[in-house]
Amino acid sequence: MIEISTSSTTTTLTIAGDLDLAERDQFPEIAARVVGLRRQLVVIDMCQVTFMDSTGAAFLISLADSGRKRGGATVLRGADPRDLFVIEICGALDLFRIDTEHRCETDVGPSDFRRPDGAPAPA
Repeated sequence: MIEISTSSTTTTLTIAGDLDLAERDQFPEIAARVVGLRRQLVVIDMCQVTFMDSTGAAFLISLADSGRKRGGATVLRGADPRDLFVIEICGALDLFRIDTEHRCETDVGPSDFRRPDGAPAPA
């Protein structure tokens, strides 16, 4: 489920559940709505994302790329280290600002995710 809310300067996407291939049919409509709103800041709240694959990452990357082309910014809030790793593997982590201060209401503590190369998870 993806909900869109807006303020005068910000569009916020709140994502719950899986962000993956099974959800891809809704991505073009959501992307068109977000781009059409033309807000300078897009905040993607990932506190309730349970799984993200490369299809979900590609969707987020396309949103960030569209925002950047308009001179805006995209913030990832509440992203799990494994989700940040997927975006990093896609070579697109630099398209996002990462909100490191946000604490999700349903925060269950730090993830046990470890990168395959042993390096620290992206922050």
